[in-house]
This record gives sequence, structure tokens and C-alpha cells, in this order.
Amino acid sequence: MAARNKVIDLRNLLAERFPHAPLSLSTRLVTGLSFLDQVIGGGLPKGAITELVSPQISAGSASLISALLHAAQRDQYFVALIDGRDSFDPQPIGNSCLGHLLWVRCGKALEAIKAADLLLRDGNFPLVIVDLVLNAAEELRKIPQTSWYRLQRLVEPTSTAFLVLSRQSMVGSAQLKLVLENQWTLATFEEENTLSQLRVRVQRSHLNQTLMAAQAS
Repeated sequence: MAARNKVIDLRNLLAERFPHAPLSLSTRLVTGLSFLDQVIGGGLPKGAITELVSPQISAGSASLISALLHAAQRDQYFVALIDGRDSFDPQPIGNSCLGHLLWVRCGKALEAIKAADLLLRDGNFPLVIVDLVLNAAEELRKIPQTSWYRLQRLVEPTSTAFLVLSRQSMVGSAQLKLVLENQWTLATFEEENTLSQLRVRVQRSHLNQTLMAAQAS
């Protein structure tokens, strides 16, 4: 009973701190990141799970998260970042972006899944990100596929875009699967316009192809 009361208190706090955004008729969350939006048909799909696989250690997933947070600050909406390995570094982001962020710090992958369950049920965030890139493969294999299908059912009736970042493909219910095809070195970060060098490839899409074409045009 005590645990249930804590969950209720947390939900009330989330509703107060992050009020529900007006429902949008759009089926996409436009990020404004051309290297991403153009490839996936106009933005991250709402009411669906997008899995982005980052197979290389230095593929640029941290830079992508940073860019998405800056986009949220620019367009004035809130983002929930569920940090599966407590590895996010907020220092380079800047206070203006952090004001649009709920950072959920987890130590294990299963904790991240439970946090996602809670946040998707409340539907307060236009974008929910689960970062499991640094979680061990053994941990990720322990996540039942039923958990991903449950999260898919939770996000479907909402206007939330749900993005899962991982080192390997594992989300069977993902309607859109992407691969980050970068292998950066320290020299890459010294170059200008590093973000523009990110390359995303669509591995699989179960989204309506007509809708994708309409959004891209």
C-alpha cells in the first residue's frame, strides 16, 4: 500500500510540474533535425515506439539526445529522458534546455522499463526517450518482449513519441527501427557542424507508407 501511495504522489507531482500539452492532430513530432526528419518521413511518429540502434560505442547517440533536447527548448515542449545507466551529462546542455527536461536516473535496464511504464501512462510528455546504449547485453536480454508490447499499447492512444536507444535491436513491437551509422573519433568532435555528420538509416518500418510519403512531401 505504501508503494502504491508513492506512485500516486509521483503521478500528482508530474501532472503539476509537467502539465498535459494540448492534443495535436499531427501524427509526427517534428524535431527540426534534417538528418533525422527527412529520413523517417517528417518526424518521430507519435503513438508508436521508435527504436534507434547505435551499434558502435562512438556512434553519436549522446549528440543526438543533446540535439533533441535543444529542439524541445526551441519549440517549448517537455522531454522525459530515462537514463538506463545514469550516464547522461547535463553540464554541456545549458540551463535553458534543462528547464524542459525530466531526467530519470536509473541504474538498471529493468528500472528504466518501469519508469517508462509510469510516464507513458500519464502522457505528460510529447517525447519520452529511454537510453539503454550503455546497459550490458545481459541486462537487455532479461527484458521480456511482453514488456515492450505493453509499452506499445500504452503509447498508442497518446500523442507521445517514444524513442528507445540501444546497442542492439531488441524491441519486437517497435513500429520504426533505425540504425545510427557513425563511428566517431576524438577528431570528429573538434570539427565544426559535428551534428550534421550524423547518419541515420531506416532498418524497418511498419508505419503506413502512404502517411510517410505525405509527411515527407
